[in-house]
Amino acid sequence: MVTYVLRRLAGAAAVLWAAFTVSFLILYLLPSDPVAIMLDQGAGGERVDPARAAELRERYGFDQGPVRQYVTLLGRTLTGDLGTSISSGAPVTGLIADAFPETAKLAGLALLLALAAGVGIATLAYWTRAAWLRDLLLALPPLGVAVPGFWVGLVLLHLFSFTWFLFPAVGNEGFASLVLPAVTLAIGLAAVIAQVLSQGLREAWRAPYVETAFAKGSSRARVLGAHVLRNGSLPTVAVLGVLVGNLLGGTVVVETVFSRQGFGRLVENAVTTQDIPVVQGLVVVAAAVFVLTSLLVDLAHPLLDPRVLRGGHGGSGTGGGAR
Repeated sequence: MVTYVLRRLAGAAAVLWAAFTVSFLILYLLPSDPVAIMLDQGAGGERVDPARAAELRERYGFDQGPVRQYVTLLGRTLTGDLGTSISSGAPVTGLIADAFPETAKLAGLALLLALAAGVGIATLAYWTRAAWLRDLLLALPPLGVAVPGFWVGLVLLHLFSFTWFLFPAVGNEGFASLVLPAVTLAIGLAAVIAQVLSQGLREAWRAPYVETAFAKGSSRARVLGAHVLRNGSLPTVAVLGVLVGNLLGGTVVVETVFSRQGFGRLVENAVTTQDIPVVQGLVVVAAAVFVLTSLLVDLAHPLLDPRVLRGGHGGSGTGGGAR
């Protein structure tokens, strides 16, 4: 177990380093000049003072060579200092800390809704004996995956905000403002969860231990809850880290559609002004959330399937069940 944990921790550190390095190469080596863009926007068409531009480039380290910039930024990042915003002059860490709670609330509610809907659809599909109901339920996940999230958000806005006036269309005021954005995010995520879990349950139902449980007199509900659901859910647990990473990325689009203050607005402003420290800080934080979630999933996996520690393949998407 110690070796397994150390290996996962090393992998997590490598992913974070790779995310930082790739974002640096893409952002800091762009041919454009973020300082000139900021000064041009604030000058209102007037001539930009070259001395002022040179002073700002020196302040933000853009006058240094790429290698020196990389080493300096990596060292500061390791201490928790993500730099200073070019457009606002505020610490990037503070900007992200201010935006994170609203995004975390939205992502958390969306994840809860997605888990409830995805697990509910897949479980009901393999609990019911009615073939028509099973076919109907299993047809929903592909539809949910195919529908674009921004289109879902616009439809929900039209119906529940502008037609029936049940929920606010924009803003961050109260729980009601979270409902439509969370549902928008949850639909696609629930569809993926339902698809993966359905495949796992389908394979688990075919395992010999199911026939043994029925032969001992267990009911269909007991077999599903005590045996099939536990073993069939291993592939779903394995992909949760990736799904949470996608969820965080989806909040950017959804927060823009619903005009919410959070990561979405911060990303939009940073990209528009080419505020490189803010963009890279957001990339690093998003990678950290993804890595942390994946690490927790990896650490929980041996508790569900001990074969992982023995080098087995259980839970890695095979859908098989431990006897």
